[in-house]
Amino acid sequence: MLDPRRVAERIRRRVLAHVVAHGGGYLSQACSSAEILATLYTRIMRLGPSAAPPRPPAFTGVPGPGRPTVTGAAYNGPRGPDLDRFFFSPAHYALVLYCTLVEVGRLAPEALDDYDRDGSTVELIAAEHSPGVEAMPGSLPQALSVAGGVALARKLRGEPGRTFVFMSDGELQEGQTWECLAALAAHHLSAVALYVDVNGQQCDGPTGDAMGVGPLAARLRAFGALVHEVDGHDPEALAAPAAAWPADRPLCVLARTDPCRGVDLLRGRRAKLHYVRFRDDAERDAYRALLAAAETG
Repeated sequence: MLDPRRVAERIRRRVLAHVVAHGGGYLSQACSSAEILATLYTRIMRLGPSAAPPRPPAFTGVPGPGRPTVTGAAYNGPRGPDLDRFFFSPAHYALVLYCTLVEVGRLAPEALDDYDRDGSTVELIAAEHSPGVEAMPGSLPQALSVAGGVALARKLRGEPGRTFVFMSDGELQEGQTWECLAALAAHHLSAVALYVDVNGQQCDGPTGDAMGVGPLAARLRAFGALVHEVDGHDPEALAAPAAAWPADRPLCVLARTDPCRGVDLLRGRRAKLHYVRFRDDAERDAYRALLAAAETG
């Protein structure tokens, strides 16, 4: 069995290497969410083996006559009544998801060579055809609504498989999220679990400065969720709520995380950590040295 802590370390290192090589990228998202995604894939979700090619095919065009809808869901295994389904919501975390798929053996490392290339499905901002992505998450939290619809259909069919959604805390600023949470509770969709990366950051800086979303736990409970607040860098704490999940209401795990975890150089960039773009060669060299130390440590 893969160790989620080791997987998380390798996810961060792989994202850092990509950012250094390309002069920038979404790095803080890897710092905060690596353990969440690693734990979901190695300890929590019941998924079959990948049913997709190790290196994703090129984009075939938007759906239409002769061009069926293509999704990246097959990287999460085949669909089955007893298997779980996974919906990835924060599309800008795409690189973290791809690196997770690489580290758990569902995607070839060479697939990252196609990242953000014209004609590639390995998109900079994940779309429904991107590896590991089942439905287009939209500009923000539409994936939760899609997941809710899928969960309702599964309940009506009597399928015991669960539906997992990974979200960022900034998505809890959106009204659609709360409407969907109310619908999950109203339809007693107790087989839905949300794992939220509560890293306190968004594109404009600290989440609370843009628009406060707290007290999150109390609000989520008021909307009918079973809520656990955990250390988002502790795989045991992340896995425990799903292991003891009672089948009476949707589950929401608020994973409190550090957007600079493992990359202390990022702390000098506060308050805006959303996207790293190196200011000069000296800064890039500093990150390159950090990567070299991590690879030899």
